[in-house]
Amino acid sequence: MDRSRRELMGGIGAGLVLAGMGSTAACAAPQRKLGYAIVGLGYYATQQIMPNFAGCDHAKLVALVSGTPAKLAQYGDQYGIPKTHRYSYANFDRIRDNPDIDIVYIVLPNSLHAEYSIRAAQAGKHVMCEKPMAVSVAECQAMIAACAKAGRKLMIGYRSRFEPYNKLAIELARSGHVGPTRIVTAEHGFPIKAGQWRLDKPLSGGGSMMDIGIYSLNAARYLTGEEPVEVSAIASTDRSDPRFATVEDRINFMLRFPSGIIANCVSSYSSAHNGYRVIGTQGWIDMEPATQYSGQTMMIRKDGVTAPRSLPAPAKNQFAAQLDHLPECIANGTAPIVAGEEGLADLRVIEAIYRSAAEHRSVSLPA
Repeated sequence: MDRSRRELMGGIGAGLVLAGMGSTAACAAPQRKLGYAIVGLGYYATQQIMPNFAGCDHAKLVALVSGTPAKLAQYGDQYGIPKTHRYSYANFDRIRDNPDIDIVYIVLPNSLHAEYSIRAAQAGKHVMCEKPMAVSVAECQAMIAACAKAGRKLMIGYRSRFEPYNKLAIELARSGHVGPTRIVTAEHGFPIKAGQWRLDKPLSGGGSMMDIGIYSLNAARYLTGEEPVEVSAIASTDRSDPRFATVEDRINFMLRFPSGIIANCVSSYSSAHNGYRVIGTQGWIDMEPATQYSGQTMMIRKDGVTAPRSLPAPAKNQFAAQLDHLPECIANGTAPIVAGEEGLADLRVIEAIYRSAAEHRSVSLPA
C-alpha cells in the first residue's frame, strides 16, 4: 500500500478500529453455556444457524421444534438432540418443563413470530426472534409486553450488527470519518424463486420489504444512529408475474432524518444487489457486499484518495457472535443491542413505507 493510502487508513485510528471490532457485551461471561431451542427447521435454521453453534463460547443447541417428523429425526440425530428434546408444534408449550432450554429462537414464517415468541415467554424462556420481528407494530408491542411480563429478554436476529465490517462502518459513519453524513444509499435485492412462503402474504406479511428490504432500512438507521421523521415510497410490481400475486416486488423508499440526512433505499425481489454507501462532506464509505452471510468488502474515499479497508478474520463469525450475545446479556442483566424495541422501530417505518406507496404521498413519523 502506498503512503497516501496508509495515511488515509491510519486516520481511522487504532481506538476507532477497536471500537468497531469491539465486544457488544464486554462484561462477565455466563458460567455455563445456555441452551437454545430452535423453532422451525427450514434452510436458514439448518444451514446457517445450527452449524454455527460450534463456534459459540456461551451458547449450545439443546432442543428442536418442527412440524415435520423427518426433520426432527434427521437433525436431532445429526446434532445429538435426545428424543425428549424434540418437539412438534402441537406440544410446543411443554418446553416450560425442560430446564435445559434457556432461550427459544423463532425461525418461522413472519406471521408466526408473535405467537411463538409470546408462548415461549409464557413458558419462562428468553426469546430470540428472526427479523422482521412480526407483521405489524401491534404484534411487536405484544411481544415486548409478553417478555417484560415474564421477566425474560427479547432479542431480534439482526446478525449484521455482529459482523465486523458493519460494526466498523457504524463507527466510521457516526464519528464523521468522511465528514458529517449527508446521504446514505442502501440497496438490497435478489431474484426470488417461485413457490416460497415469502411469496404468500398470509405467511410473510408482505413481499421484498418484509424480507431483503429490511437490510436497507436497518442499515440506514444504524449507520446514522437516528430515526426517520419522514418517508416517501414508490412500489413497482408486475402483477402478471405469478410470483407476485399477493406481495410486492420492488419498493424504492426515501427516509429523511432529523439531522437532515437523506437515505435513498431499494428493496427488490427481481434484481441482484447487496450494498450501502455513506456519503459525507469529505468522501464516502462503501460496502458491497454489505450484509451477506460472508465476504463483506469495504472501500473508503476520503480527501480524494480511495482505498480498500481490510480487517483480520474475527474469532467468531456474525452468527456465532449473535448467538453468544443473548447469553451474555442474560448473565449480565443488560439489554441486547438489538432488543425488541429495535424490531418495533423497523416495523413502524415499514408500515409508513407501505402507506406512502399505497397513498402516493409522503408520510410523517413522530420525531
